[in-house]
Amino acid sequence: MPAITASMVAELRAKTDAPMMECKKALTEADGDLAKAEEILRVKLGNKASKAASRVTAEGIVAAYIDGSTGALIELNCETDFVSKNDDFLAFGKTLAEMIAKQNPADVAALSALELNGTTVEATRSTLIGKIGENMAIRRFKRFSGDSKLVSYLHGTRIGVMVEYTGDDVAAKDVAMHVAAMKPVSLSSDQVPADLIEKERSIAQQKAAESGKPADIVAKMVEGSVQKYLKEVSLFNQPFVKNDKQTVEQMLKAANTTVKGFTLFVVGEGIEKKQDDFAAEVAAQVAAAKGQ
Repeated sequence: MPAITASMVAELRAKTDAPMMECKKALTEADGDLAKAEEILRVKLGNKASKAASRVTAEGIVAAYIDGSTGALIELNCETDFVSKNDDFLAFGKTLAEMIAKQNPADVAALSALELNGTTVEATRSTLIGKIGENMAIRRFKRFSGDSKLVSYLHGTRIGVMVEYTGDDVAAKDVAMHVAAMKPVSLSSDQVPADLIEKERSIAQQKAAESGKPADIVAKMVEGSVQKYLKEVSLFNQPFVKNDKQTVEQMLKAANTTVKGFTLFVVGEGIEKKQDDFAAEVAAQVAAAKGQ
């Protein structure tokens, strides 16, 4: 068998982007045949991606891209916070945000089918899973286009906001930062989703019922709680984080600025994380060993 040289490993790594040790193993298995080794790696990396597919991805990043009045916000997930700091993972997220803005895919499936560096987004994702060894998922994205100006704010890589507006750029940026901090669910109280209102109403009814007060008083307590909630979660009614003496709506009016919409992504929001029970895992391994 021919000697596996460092230059051979480097050449295979350049072609496949696989870890160096994987490249060396593939070349050894292929008796130094570069083409065969590349094929072996493609299979192995694909297998790794398949095995990882069932693992929960509740960590990750939010990436943003803006070009004039066109932009995109995307959440790309992985399994651990460590991988969310990986340069290749971060670059993949930024690339996807730009692709969404420029190519306007209808959904995640359409985005995954787009061409990227001579292959597809999905194939690139699969290769990255094989290289890094963790499952990854494109969870969601939002594309923006129209006559409004756009501004984004990223709090690290875990919280991302895009704001559509007309008027003052500084005021709009302040709103984006405010959204990241206060996490409103709508622009105004009349836009709060009905399911959230009903959930809050149910909680308020249970609390008010425990007071033992007459039904008419209970009804007023419930309505008061709901109205308070609507003000707390609607952007325009919230006290502005930089000056709580005025609401966001008042700040915008003073700055002659109109916010037409916003999107907030928080990494892993709503995803149930797997809770590892280390003691149970060890016990299971011991039991399995005894049964052998």
